[in-house]
Amino acid sequence: MNEINPQPDLGELREAIASGDPVRAMPALTQLRFCDAEDAVPLLVLGTEQKPFLVRSLSCSGLGYKRTEQGWDVLTRLLGADEDPNVRAEAANALASYGVERSWPLLQTAFSADGAWLVRCSILSALAEQPEIKLTWLLELAQVAITDGDGTVRVSGAEILGRIVRDGIDQPIGAEARVLLQPLQQDVDHRVVAAAFNGLQIS
Repeated sequence: MNEINPQPDLGELREAIASGDPVRAMPALTQLRFCDAEDAVPLLVLGTEQKPFLVRSLSCSGLGYKRTEQGWDVLTRLLGADEDPNVRAEAANALASYGVERSWPLLQTAFSADGAWLVRCSILSALAEQPEIKLTWLLELAQVAITDGDGTVRVSGAEILGRIVRDGIDQPIGAEARVLLQPLQQDVDHRVVAAAFNGLQIS
């Protein structure tokens, strides 16, 4: 039984990724986790240039783990310009991993500009997972999210407000979030109603 080589052949990986065939490219991209950033990032960038969105999305995810300035620049471009919301959403997730202070201005702008529910929900989720995120920033996004035409985005906004109620329970911002949750109990989407109810139960 042959042992698996922990150091993949970069030439073979490059060839597989450049093929653009998801069946070949996706396993090659996952192998890059065994490489250092210096070797992995150029191949991940190559992956972002392929036609299938699955290959581009997985490449974005990899750039969130193998963080370099080149990766940041590529992710920034994809967030604003890729035609597929799956890729833009994955770019947003990856950018958040570079740190909330750095990624906040980009993600704030993208949240306002991108109407795709998947992108908006990904930005909300990615930022909410950052322990150092400011509650005022979350409140700003949640206020926009709860007015979205898509129920899934409104659910995310309501859940963020519930978190603000919990984390800011003895602060004015917690009371402000509670006020915003009140009318969501009459939302047409039952998921939003449930999220609002849960947030208002926090005391």
